[in-house]
Amino acid sequence: MTADPLDHPEPLRVGAAAATETLLRCYVRETGVTVPADGALALNLPASGLTLDVPVLHRSATGWHRFGAPLLHGCPADPALVAAALVLEATVRLRLPPHRGLDAVARVENSAQRVATHVAARRAAPDDPAGTSPFLAAEQALLLGHPFHPAPKSREGASEAELAAYSPELRGGTPLHWFAAHRSVLAGDTAALGASAAELVGRLYDGPLPAQFVAVPAHPWQARDVRGRPGVRALLDAGLLRDLGLAGPDWYPTSSVRTLYRPDADVMLKLSLGLRITNSRRNNLRSELDLGVRIARLLAAGLQDRLAATHPAFGIVRDFAWISIDAPGGAESGLETAIRENPFGDDLVACVAGLVAERPGLGPSRLAELVGGIARRTGRSTAGVGVEWFARYLEVLATPLLWLYTECGLALEAHQQNTVVRLDCNGWPDGAWYRDSQGYYVRKSHVDAVRTLLPGIDEGAPIVFNDALTDERVIYYLAVNNLFGLIGAFGSQRLADERVLLGVLRGALTRGPAARVVELLLDAPTLRCKANYLTCVDGRDELVGDVASQSVYVEIPNPLREVVMSEVV
Repeated sequence: MTADPLDHPEPLRVGAAAATETLLRCYVRETGVTVPADGALALNLPASGLTLDVPVLHRSATGWHRFGAPLLHGCPADPALVAAALVLEATVRLRLPPHRGLDAVARVENSAQRVATHVAARRAAPDDPAGTSPFLAAEQALLLGHPFHPAPKSREGASEAELAAYSPELRGGTPLHWFAAHRSVLAGDTAALGASAAELVGRLYDGPLPAQFVAVPAHPWQARDVRGRPGVRALLDAGLLRDLGLAGPDWYPTSSVRTLYRPDADVMLKLSLGLRITNSRRNNLRSELDLGVRIARLLAAGLQDRLAATHPAFGIVRDFAWISIDAPGGAESGLETAIRENPFGDDLVACVAGLVAERPGLGPSRLAELVGGIARRTGRSTAGVGVEWFARYLEVLATPLLWLYTECGLALEAHQQNTVVRLDCNGWPDGAWYRDSQGYYVRKSHVDAVRTLLPGIDEGAPIVFNDALTDERVIYYLAVNNLFGLIGAFGSQRLADERVLLGVLRGALTRGPAARVVELLLDAPTLRCKANYLTCVDGRDELVGDVASQSVYVEIPNPLREVVMSEVV
């Protein structure tokens, strides 16, 4: 059996292999290249005239292919050359001048270096520190990152020392940076009963405050950045904003980097962070924060009761408040912070992306450990346990999400990083949560019913969209990213047959609601899929602009339909 390049003892080689493999995986998906079942893929690149011979280590029915090092004229191709060649193909496809690809190539290389750093650190200290909660352990597990993004770990604008403190993969931790804001410049909102946003945040700051001033938190990197912004500088000079510096205990970055967690706190903080992470600078927009509060109010107005009565094992983590300051000259000051509830405690929980994350040179993924452990304890086959594990996952996550969409008209961006699964004492899925402040869509055909629950929910907010767009987002985030991604992880990690799992998913959908989105998933020859490679090369910041055009989307073959077609043949 060919050695896995991700297990190479040299971390730099691992980073290069991970970057090359992920980029190839994106390229073949987004350009429609057929991957052979075994042997090598001859990848013709007309823009450069190159042909890469790519060893196929595993062909995936859902796209999670495993590739070896590409060869050029029989010699291993340098990862920088592969990145440059594949990015050039994208600039041609997108009709961009070739120089537009320079930034994307740099991000691929930056991501490779970050992966090497993460792998080296984790191999040096593989065990989680004593007292690490299950939730935080999973948040820190994504050493390689998104399996379908060309630069999943690129982070630009911070020093190595800062990244050591701010990176979940390096088990970083940092105190919050605090400002004192005069009440006259305070901004915020809350859906909490009996507590303002200022009071909620004030419980996290123990130091003294001047009269009529309120504590406002910031990420340490962001605090340094915003002090130079003219509006913030004017408030500092006027004495309406005071810099209090770092204070309090450490908070720990979750998988998104900008959301910080403390196991003993009943809230998490989603802080603005102007670092460019993958495709976007993670500055919170007030429209996003407002959306989180509106959804919290919608839940409180009766949707939470309906959800609990119908699907008691599924919940939505609320971003129920936000706080910032009003600075001259702009809508956002850079100090916008969402306040998120922390319902996890000591439960055995994990974000799904962390559960399936590969552990280069360190052993199997957490998913493989769970499935293998159940198989050993029960005397069953790994594949049989994998099929049942997936079926239970569908019950606690996919079924309630489709119910929310088809019955209540609410679509959620339930990708793997946005979903948290709860496990019972034996390792089986027995509950799930969705978390995000901005990934919500109300389908136009259901808006009247949603307004009945919460009048005015869509006034002045980009939350209602036509059914075609909401169908597209459910198909990508829930089906392609989350469910197909989980199936791909099972297959690439040799835990279960992907086609069997696709059959399980197809059966679950067939038994579910008769809705247009379900019909598309079952019968459409192709599905709309977010194209991270093309979006990266195009230079789009996915947090800026109209929702319908923030990312590039392409059509990919529907593996659910292909399973049926292969059975017919």
